[in-house]
Amino acid sequence: MELIETHAHLDYPDFEADLEAIIARAADAGVTRIISIGTGIDSSRRAVALAERFPGVFAAVGIHPTNVMEEGPDFLPALRELVLHPKVVAIGETGMDYHHVPEHLQQRPSTMVDSALQAQTMDEQERLIAEGAWKAAQADAFRMQLDLAVELGLNVVIHQRSSWEDTLDILRPYTGKVRGVFHCFSGTPEEAAEIRSLGHLVSFTGIITFKNAGQVRSTAAAVPADGYMVETDCPYLAPVPFRGERAEPAHTRLVAETVAESRGIPLDEVAAESTRTAEAFFRFKR
Repeated sequence: MELIETHAHLDYPDFEADLEAIIARAADAGVTRIISIGTGIDSSRRAVALAERFPGVFAAVGIHPTNVMEEGPDFLPALRELVLHPKVVAIGETGMDYHHVPEHLQQRPSTMVDSALQAQTMDEQERLIAEGAWKAAQADAFRMQLDLAVELGLNVVIHQRSSWEDTLDILRPYTGKVRGVFHCFSGTPEEAAEIRSLGHLVSFTGIITFKNAGQVRSTAAAVPADGYMVETDCPYLAPVPFRGERAEPAHTRLVAETVAESRGIPLDEVAAESTRTAEAFFRFKR
């Protein structure tokens, strides 16, 4: 049995002290390949360095939507250089995120003019303009990375949070040109089907093991055999019974076990399905 951990953040400080042991535990759990995901230029460089260091580690490089403003608009030359590395298997994570709103953009109360009318203060008008610029910068960075993926024949790892319609609106013109995986998917079977209709995939994390994650398990039961992958998003979202602790790639097996329970099939069948899908999507040998 072989599993592929399709979304890990091995470059994070959480793993500095015991990375070799973490990778060994993953192998013991049947996780033979790990994709370390970049979230910015420096993070992506670290992911590539880890892929050079460990034979079973590969890299995805990209600008996470919440890091777009920090990176600025001129990231493309550096990203292009990283993408050309032979162990880079995807671009990402990229996408749209309206959930993590910067503090300076968070809603402020309007000023009362009279009992029947509220008028925005100048500060509120400025906030709305800045919020529009923040969303536009995410969209521009997303499109730039999608264009690079089309140019170089790679697929993309997509982060979407509280931005469903805008994310799909940006993706639709790329239908048939590039494929994406919506990582850490927690949506409905209908949303997964909509993604599928555009040619994209979903990936499940430790969330699927949580007591209140019935919707995710229903989605895992409904997706076709070639429509999903497994991941941890470590160090986040450790599955039961490790919830609240540091997640690590070995926990991919626990995710796969719950997917198997949800689908009513053996674990080795989920391993085979998800591994075939990951191999086709990431094309490890380029």
